[in-house]
Amino acid sequence: MTPSQIVQSGGIELAVYEWGKPGKKKPTIVLVHGYPDAASVWKATAEILSKRYYVVAYDVRGAGRSTTPDHTAAYALDHLVADLAAVVDATSPDKPVHLVCHDWGSIQCWEAVTTERMEGRIASYTSISGPSIDHASYWIMNRLRSGSPEKIAQVGRQLAHSWYIGMFQLPVLAPALWKGGLDKLWPTLLEKVEGIGEVEASPTQTRDGANGVNLYRANFVQRLINPQERRTELPVQLIVPRGDKFMVQEIWDDLPQWVPNLWRREVDAGHWLQVSHPELVAVQAAEFVDFVESGEETPALKRARVREERRGKPHSGKLVVITGAGSGFGRETALLFAEAGADIIAVDINLEAAERTAELSRLLGAQAWARQTDVGSIEQMQTLASWVEKELGAPDIVVNNAGIGVAGSFFDTSDADWERVLRVNLWGVIHGSRLFGKQMIAAGKRGHIVNVASMGGFTPSRFMSAYNTSKAAVMMLSDCIRAELADHKIEVSTICPGLSITNITQSTRFVGTTPEEETRRQQNATKLYQKRNLKPQTIARAILDAVEHKRAEVPVGVEAHGSRLLSRFFPALSRRLARLDVAP
Repeated sequence: MTPSQIVQSGGIELAVYEWGKPGKKKPTIVLVHGYPDAASVWKATAEILSKRYYVVAYDVRGAGRSTTPDHTAAYALDHLVADLAAVVDATSPDKPVHLVCHDWGSIQCWEAVTTERMEGRIASYTSISGPSIDHASYWIMNRLRSGSPEKIAQVGRQLAHSWYIGMFQLPVLAPALWKGGLDKLWPTLLEKVEGIGEVEASPTQTRDGANGVNLYRANFVQRLINPQERRTELPVQLIVPRGDKFMVQEIWDDLPQWVPNLWRREVDAGHWLQVSHPELVAVQAAEFVDFVESGEETPALKRARVREERRGKPHSGKLVVITGAGSGFGRETALLFAEAGADIIAVDINLEAAERTAELSRLLGAQAWARQTDVGSIEQMQTLASWVEKELGAPDIVVNNAGIGVAGSFFDTSDADWERVLRVNLWGVIHGSRLFGKQMIAAGKRGHIVNVASMGGFTPSRFMSAYNTSKAAVMMLSDCIRAELADHKIEVSTICPGLSITNITQSTRFVGTTPEEETRRQQNATKLYQKRNLKPQTIARAILDAVEHKRAEVPVGVEAHGSRLLSRFFPALSRRLARLDVAP
């Protein structure tokens, strides 16, 4: 790339690159690269952003076409902040800029946003894979002092990820490696470690790698030993690549104490995601810039906002889709996940009931949405899935819970009855698993699909042929897709409740009876289930437990466990018992 201009900063010449043209109503985005890169690493992302914004990037001192300081101390953070200030003053003298930074670019920009040097010159900050060294030092000390084996292990994992920092403190070895041929191997290493193919070697890669070592040598030891409290009131967006080989995700957990206005977005990518996923970086950076400029927060950003009251909760930040969420254990499952920090999409054919579940979830601190959907309709399920993906992104957990009941003789069960029960109980699960499973795969999410079946799935009954067949099919479906989705690290659980208190008994279709007799049987079934007293909360806890412990098949209730054992070890007895007339 050819620089658009050269900016002077304390005797250093900084090569500056520009995309698009500045304008009074056009926000300015400044991209700051990390180690061992130059500004060219942002090229693909900058070209996308330049369609709507004025975009600026520059080679930090010692990299690309910028000049090289003659001593290590000149790479200290205060000099790097002065360089950033010089670039901002030259390219956007009349209005603050939006920073988007990666790796060492993020480290130096944390210094810029938490000190007074650039006060009033920065509108927002998007940070990718680079912590404040001061924040990192406090994070390490707090965990070592905690005495918690789990937290101390987090420090150990981060140190293992950051092995190269110790090597960079050696005065000769790291620069010699770059000059000895590491620059030629760099594209190959990116492909092997990051999965990024066809990367062109930078013409300045040797000097970028060799000189950039001084960034570490000039700053790390001093800051880690003697950290300062670094706070900012600026809006900060944290993009966390789950596949980052150099940072553990837990290193960001304490950030809310330093940054009250924080949005955290986890993405399935590696460390250099501006190279592997430039569109993703551009979209999320643009969304944040637009929010800061307009004050209008999208649903995705609302989800990403870090709220102190949900900090440390086991499912904080996860998105959970629950069908049949308007009542029973669908609603109870929504409330349990909301209490555990997740955001909820409550889906039900009854919109008023779904909205009530969403309202209760919000009272527990969750973001929650209600959607009216007939799960047996592929068109409505596609509409639901498209809305979720567009507005909120792929879900982390899907609970296919919606179901209806049909009871009575096989010969009294009409084609319409069979079509109705299979459409909801089986096809609803097929649609939910397939549509949202595809989204999880596309997003690279290690998600979880929960399919609610029934003890009827392994319990033959002369009066439950349609219902039990639908639930047995759900169990087999779950076993099949569990095997397939294992390749994508997506879990599948099947929940098999016993005689749980639920609204299904009040709406079960009793075929071959008069309306009066059907009402009587519905009432009797409801009384039986109430007498058994297997509460919806128990089923909901089993669902939550299945997700947290990756359980495959979960019978709930003594009768469910008993029926499962009979079907597997005493199938003949199970078939005999199926002949009994136990209709309510």
